[in-house]
Amino acid sequence: MAGDWPASRRAGTPRRPAHSIRTLCELSLSHLTSSSFVPVDTPHPDSVLARVVPGRLERLRAQPRVDGQANFFYREVVFNADAVRIMPGEFFVHGEDIVITTTLGSCIAACLWDRQAQIGGMNHFMLPGGSGAGSGAGAVPDAGRYGIEAMERLVNTLVRQGATRKTLDAKVFGGAAMIQGPGSLHVGERNTRFVLDYLREHGITLISKDVLGTSPRKVCFFPQTGRVMVRRLPPTQHGLVLAQEREARRKVGGGGTTSFAELS
Repeated sequence: MAGDWPASRRAGTPRRPAHSIRTLCELSLSHLTSSSFVPVDTPHPDSVLARVVPGRLERLRAQPRVDGQANFFYREVVFNADAVRIMPGEFFVHGEDIVITTTLGSCIAACLWDRQAQIGGMNHFMLPGGSGAGSGAGAVPDAGRYGIEAMERLVNTLVRQGATRKTLDAKVFGGAAMIQGPGSLHVGERNTRFVLDYLREHGITLISKDVLGTSPRKVCFFPQTGRVMVRRLPPTQHGLVLAQEREARRKVGGGGTTSFAELS
């Protein structure tokens, strides 16, 4: 889809990635259909979201993996398409007709798309700020779980693959209040504030956002066209998302500018 990235109707409104957690999330969402998701932008009448290409998943699995890059490739039954799922601390950049998916609670996913190069990527970070060890790839284990490293890795990878910073547009999701009440620390709100400040400071246009609230979300990003579809998950799914976030915090432990221990 050429030209500007369509504006959202919502614009302007307020590992261990354990294999068991991945499997639970996939199984628990397998009953959904594409009509269960809300498009975040106005679809182009001729746009194709994503599709299955014979041999593509095998090719993607065989490619060298850089630090923090997602590598869980599968067939997304909701859209009948080749897909990659990103877990906390991971990112993925691509320019073909695949779908990049993630499930968010208080975490944030930033979807960046270059409107000229027609290439896009998504990340998934858990905490605002940085790990305290710089933003270079491989600086510390799991550095991508922190906002600064997550955003720098995503932007730098896009630029290396042909995007330019001045033509990047952003859509932002997540930041839910998964644990409410006194002492909850408002992690989702802090994550949201961080990513919006980062985009403004780096001159990246925010096209739309679906953030805050109390519901976790499943986000599906189509990097070839820049389209995003989102589903707010029902209360029966909240426990799975919270378990995923707690598992990720447990693995990392301390070490950053914001302690994971604070968030338990």
